[in-house]
This record gives sequence, structure tokens and C-alpha cells, in this order.
Amino acid sequence: MPKKERKRLQVVISDEQDALLTRTAYELSSPERLISKSEVVRLAIEKIARELGEGQLTGHIEEYRAILGNEGSEEED
Repeated sequence: MPKKERKRLQVVISDEQDALLTRTAYELSSPERLISKSEVVRLAIEKIARELGEGQLTGHIEEYRAILGNEGSEEED
């Protein structure tokens, strides 16, 4: 079976975000299977997109926009 073609995305994250990714990957891992930080990111993307599509995040959209807006201003510093 041919390998799935994947796109690569490089993003800059803070030390705090990296620590959150590491902790989340560790907590999702089991003795049988280690979960990578990349897998956590892919899971988060799928979860947010699915919830947006199902209308479950309506109450959180402004909160997410505010968080993303604050991060944008930090990157400019």
C-alpha cells in the first residue's frame, strides 16, 4: 500500500506551548504506544475542526480568537 502523502508545516511555538505539547503527548501515551507531539497537534486540529463543523464551539470562538490575537501581538515583539 502506498504511503500517505503528507504536508509539512513548521510553526514557531513558545516554551510554554512546547511544554504543554510534551505533557499532553506523555499523558496520551501508553506502555504499548508512545504518542508524538506531532500526533497531538494533528488530533487538536481534527478536534477543533470537527467541533466547529458541528457547532459545538460557538461559545468558545471569541475566546479562541482572543487567544490567537494575543499570540499574534507577542510574535511581533
